[in-house]
Amino acid sequence: SSSAKTPGLMDCLVVNPVFHLVASFGPSTKEDEDYEDVPINKTWVLSPKVYESDVTLILNRLLQGYDNKLRPDIGGKLTHVSILFQEYTIDIFFAQTWYDSRLKFNSSMKVLMLNSNMVGKIWIPDTFFRNSRKSDAHWITTPNRLLRLWNNGRVMYTLRLTINAECYLKLHNFPMDEHSCPLEFSSYGYPKNEILYRWQKRSVEVADQRYWRLYQFAFVGLRNTSDVAHTQSGEYVILTIFFDLSRRMGYFTIQTYIPCSMIVVLSWVSFWINKDAVPARTSLGITTVLTMTTLSTISRKSLPKVSYVTAMDLFVSVCFIFTFAALMEYGTLHYFTSNRQSKKDTDKKTQVVTPLFKTSPIST
Repeated sequence: SSSAKTPGLMDCLVVNPVFHLVASFGPSTKEDEDYEDVPINKTWVLSPKVYESDVTLILNRLLQGYDNKLRPDIGGKLTHVSILFQEYTIDIFFAQTWYDSRLKFNSSMKVLMLNSNMVGKIWIPDTFFRNSRKSDAHWITTPNRLLRLWNNGRVMYTLRLTINAECYLKLHNFPMDEHSCPLEFSSYGYPKNEILYRWQKRSVEVADQRYWRLYQFAFVGLRNTSDVAHTQSGEYVILTIFFDLSRRMGYFTIQTYIPCSMIVVLSWVSFWINKDAVPARTSLGITTVLTMTTLSTISRKSLPKVSYVTAMDLFVSVCFIFTFAALMEYGTLHYFTSNRQSKKDTDKKTQVVTPLFKTSPIST
C-alpha cells in the first residue's frame, strides 16, 4: 500500500538510489573543498564528500533510544518485508527490505552503506526457512552480510546462505521425471497482523547458466507463490519459490538402458546356435540372466528405497523377462526333442519279430 492510503507507510518496491552529481569549473573556492573527484564510467565528476564524522553523528542520533527488540511502529502500522533472490546454485544471496520510521534521517547523503557490525543494533525480521534441513551462513573472511539504510527509513539487509532444503521426489517416471523443489520461508514469531511478507517485482533471479550446470538435472525455470498458514499461534504469511527441474537421461541411458538392451539381443543369439550344442546354449542363457540380475541390482542402488515401481524398474523387469524367456525356450525345446528321440529309440528296441514256420504233411 502507498503512503496516500496508509499514512506513514511507504511502498515496498525496490528503487535505485539517485545520487545528485554536481560539476564545477573555474577557480577553487571553499565550496569546492566539499567535493571530490569520483570516476563514473571512466568520466571524472565532482561528488559531495562523505566525512566519517557525519556518518558517525547520524548513526549515533538514530540509535539514541532505539530498541532493537521491537519491530518498527509496534502496536500501529504493519511492517512490510519484501524478499529478493538473486541466484540459486549451492549458495543463495537472500535479501530483505523493509521500512523503519525510527531510522529516518536528514542529510545530504541519501543512503548509508554499512557493514555487518550495525546489524545487531537494529531490528531485523526473524525470517526462517520452513523446509530447510540445514542452513549455514558464510563467515569467511568476514560475515557475508550487507546493510543499506536510506534517509526515508528504508532498510535492506542481505546475507549469503547455504541451505539444504527438503524436496519430496515422485519417482514413478524415473528417470524421465520432473520435479518442483520448493523453498519456503516466513516469520518465525510474528503473525500476518504484525508482519506482512510479499514479493518484489523481479525479486527472484538465477545466475547465468553459462557459469553453472546441474549434471543430473536440467533447470527448466522457477516460480514464486505466497500463502497463509493457519496455526495455533496465529496466521503466518509463507512465501515459496519453486525450482522446476527435469532429469537428464544421458547417464542412465549409458549405464542402464543400452547395456540392458544389448544383453537382451545377446540372449537371442542362442536361437542361431544348433540345438544339439547344449553347453553353449545353456551357458549363454544363464550368463545373460545373471547379468540382467546384476544390472537390476545396480540400478536400484542409485535410487531411494521406494515402495512403488518406477519406469526404470519396469524396463529392467521386461528385459529380464526376455532373457529368462530365451533360456526357458531352449529348455522347453530340448525337453520335447529329447523325449521324442528317446521314444523313437524305445520303439525300435521293443519291436516284436514274428517267425514264420512252413510245415509239410508226414507220410506214413
